[in-house]
Amino acid sequence: MPIKTYRDALNEALHQEFERDERVFILGEDVSGGQAGSAGVVDAAGGIFGVTKGLVNKFGVDRVIDTPISESAIIGAANGAALAGMRPIAELMFADFIGVSMDQIFNQLAKFRYMFGGKTTCPVVVRLPTGAGMNMAAQHSQTMYQMMTSVPGLKVVMPANAYDAKGLLISAIRDDDPVLFFEHKGLYNDKCEVPDEPYTVPIGEADMPREGDDVTVVAFSRSVKFAIKAIDKLQEEGISCDLVDPRSSSPLDEETILESVEATSRLVVVDESPPRCGLTADIAAMVASKGFSSLKAPIEQVSAPHTPVPFARELERAYVPGPAHIEAAIRKTLA
Repeated sequence: MPIKTYRDALNEALHQEFERDERVFILGEDVSGGQAGSAGVVDAAGGIFGVTKGLVNKFGVDRVIDTPISESAIIGAANGAALAGMRPIAELMFADFIGVSMDQIFNQLAKFRYMFGGKTTCPVVVRLPTGAGMNMAAQHSQTMYQMMTSVPGLKVVMPANAYDAKGLLISAIRDDDPVLFFEHKGLYNDKCEVPDEPYTVPIGEADMPREGDDVTVVAFSRSVKFAIKAIDKLQEEGISCDLVDPRSSSPLDEETILESVEATSRLVVVDESPPRCGLTADIAAMVASKGFSSLKAPIEQVSAPHTPVPFARELERAYVPGPAHIEAAIRKTLA
């Protein structure tokens, strides 16, 4: 099977879905690269992270639309197009900028099917580069998915590897509900096996990259990568862990998490988001409520500090919870 980067897997998914359905189009800032100087070369970059590379030359400017710097206009236009029968993909350059378009997202996009009694669908995908670790400072490094998980009517997806990135993006584009698709910037160059042909990964169905008997570890987005490193290290000492990657926070695969906790009796929850009202607290509360009788130790939460993301490289490295933090939490719950 071919080895592809997370970035290339997303790009391939876009190309294949554009070919499959002529109603699919994308709009956002620099998604086609714009006009590069006097030479007029289109597709100079394919977006700030290169994910939309090659689309405009193949499908044209009517389907790969560069927009002004107005996130509210991008989401608002996508909402209207979806109600009119199109299947738009809206790209925000950074997930942090979602605040500029919050009314269009949580007051409109999330509620259209309810407002119109289910007589219409609103199949919008909002792509959102997310996360810290790239020295991009506090306004360009937040996760934001924990905030959007609290909004009813939205599906919130965060793939942790290239295989899931392609399959989940195809599922999101074909979904009749709005999907917020969070792509961690620190994963764009990560590689794994990815089929050439189109395929889907179900939204709301967890993956288990590692299986073990001693501790359940639940991790989201890039934290899955760090959890794998910690778990593989502990395996050398005879400590084995279930690793649950929910792949989406809404819908959440509670059944898989609870079944794993029932088997291991211990839980560590890991996420890069700050701790207050975050995914670690949400998962911990759910298990404490529905699986308390299975627990033999307090639940451990591993998250970033409740501070803005630092710009200084050394501070940012300390801010992001990595393999050492996860290993320590696993050892603590076993103590």
